[in-house]
Amino acid sequence: MFRWITITLLTIAVVGLGVFGYKEHQDKNAVLIQAENNYQRAFHELTYDVDMLHDKIGSTLAMNSHKQLSPQLAEIWRITSEASSDVGQLPLTLLPFNKTEEFLHNIGDFAYKTAVRDLEKNPLSDEEIAGLEGLYKQSGEIRDELRQVQSIVLEDNLRWMDVELALATDDENGDNTIINGFKTVEKSMDGFQKTNNENGIAMETQNTSAPKVEGKEINDKQAEKIARDWFKNIGNSKMTITKSGKGADVPTITASYQKGETNGYMDISQKGGYPLTLMLSRQVNEPAIGLNQASEEALKYLEKLNLKDMELSESSQYDNVGVFRFVHSKDGIRYYPQTIHLKIALDNGELLGLSAREFFTANSEPIIGEPKISEEEARGMINPNLEIQDNYLAVIKNDLNEPVLCYEFLATKDDETYRIFINAINGEEEKVETLRSTEKKYEPANLQ
Repeated sequence: MFRWITITLLTIAVVGLGVFGYKEHQDKNAVLIQAENNYQRAFHELTYDVDMLHDKIGSTLAMNSHKQLSPQLAEIWRITSEASSDVGQLPLTLLPFNKTEEFLHNIGDFAYKTAVRDLEKNPLSDEEIAGLEGLYKQSGEIRDELRQVQSIVLEDNLRWMDVELALATDDENGDNTIINGFKTVEKSMDGFQKTNNENGIAMETQNTSAPKVEGKEINDKQAEKIARDWFKNIGNSKMTITKSGKGADVPTITASYQKGETNGYMDISQKGGYPLTLMLSRQVNEPAIGLNQASEEALKYLEKLNLKDMELSESSQYDNVGVFRFVHSKDGIRYYPQTIHLKIALDNGELLGLSAREFFTANSEPIIGEPKISEEEARGMINPNLEIQDNYLAVIKNDLNEPVLCYEFLATKDDETYRIFINAINGEEEKVETLRSTEKKYEPANLQ
């Protein structure tokens, strides 16, 4: 009897393991199929986008109307952005492809800068037209290479998962048709760079203004000490310390922990030991303090960073959390590139979030000239339906990522508050933001 019970139990166990193994195999296959489908989609969309890019550049060269030229260049910028996104979704992290990505970036950069300028007053120069002709030829060569790879992929039913495996294992014996095709595209970029420099469209390096953080380098133990100093009530909870990988724009040390239902995460710069990002996830109870008191708590955390000349520029409430934006201010000018965001729990004033990367990686105050238009002239640029409440001088980054001196106006209309930046040099409207003091909470009943 005992023998039959043992046999039955063993049989059930074997069958159970078999079912579990089969289910796990199915789940693994499902994940692999999904990844393969995503790779295939990104590759075919990249090929299509480069094809479209070639056609759009050709159409631009055939145009004679400045009115049509700007939207066409804006479309080229959009396509290059999509193509760059497609490249980022392919398993090419182990394959040098930075020159091609740089090529796409610079086409988009040139197209955008040209599209936003007044082409009636400042039309395309002979050098820029020659540059466009060069880009047209180059995009055609890339298109042909990608089409050839696409043809082989479709004909031989090649899989991108095999490409990923070959790159990871450095397999020289497998079918590396796709890899070889992309290497050919990348190699062709060497000649393109020289041609574009000669034609007036320089292939700029994307990292010329890479963010930097200065200071003495810290080790893992020092990073953990900094993190424990910022997190409250962590006690003896174990903290996990990891360093960022090679090539990170700002090398960091990440400290994280879990205590019950509370999770903490913090990025600390390896140089200087500055807290760049902090996130604390926990249940936030009903508010016991208001936004004003919460902003005072936020200032205490700024003092902990030893920061001076910081000014509160925005505060808002989302459920039981206060969110505050502080900007560096000097000589009556707000420097928005140097910004810090803080999230404060309204139940006890605890710091739930800190975003200081923008501040610590920004350049020091840029050299800004005097306004060329008066404050009264700038006021005249504001929509007359708005009521101006306050104004400042401020430095912001425009769409071309350049610092510009602006008049900042806070204006209201009905129940909405807006922040409007008017260029203090030429009077153009640079940016408009909608501000909210409290985020409206939508109940399920309101959706019916």
